Amino acid sequence: AIIGMFFQDGLTGSAWGDWALYTDSPLRAYENEVGVQAPVGFWDPLGLAAGSTNFDYKRRREVEIKHGRVAMFATMGYIAPEYYKFPGFLSTSAGLKFVDVPNGLKALSVMPTAGIAQFFAFIGFIELSYNKSYGEPGNYGKGLFGLGSLGISAGVDDPKKRDKKLRSEISNGRLAMVAIIGMFFQDGLTGSAWGDWALYTASPLR
Repeated sequence: AIIGMFFQDGLTGSAWGDWALYTDSPLRAYENEVGVQAPVGFWDPLGLAAGSTNFDYKRRREVEIKHGRVAMFATMGYIAPEYYKFPGFLSTSAGLKFVDVPNGLKALSVMPTAGIAQFFAFIGFIELSYNKSYGEPGNYGKGLFGLGSLGISAGVDDPKKRDKKLRSEISNGRLAMVAIIGMFFQDGLTGSAWGDWALYTASPLR
């Protein structure tokens, strides 16, 4: 506590001073960026941004957005099979139907190797060939929800609406990253993403 008081007093002029008074903060360059959300503001407890260039900052933001988008898909992918599965075969050569694929992490145990390879090939195509950066982190010129890929004009021209949607995407992506890790963790220990913790019989806390 006292170290925190010394630190805040030295930078703001008071042990309970307003951080807005710390006008020399090297982080002020980023405080108006998309993703700096109330009430936390620009949160960088490890100080990674302090010695970073603008290129470093944009790269990290792009990685965050990308991971958030993948996590949102993954979270929905965990939930949807609980309520619906496609009819027919996932793999005719393996005689594997969609309904035969278990939910969650267990699906990896029955997925054909060729199917997993297709995932990686598709991801590689999107990452290395299809998506071309437009200079703004996460913007690949495909418009809202990527509908531009289908030839549908889906850009958001109103600056306020666009800013709100971009901030919402980052917030939802951050939540999804936490959610999918929680699902993986609970699935791995209990056998289901919403499993009963009583099933975790190997818990060292028992």
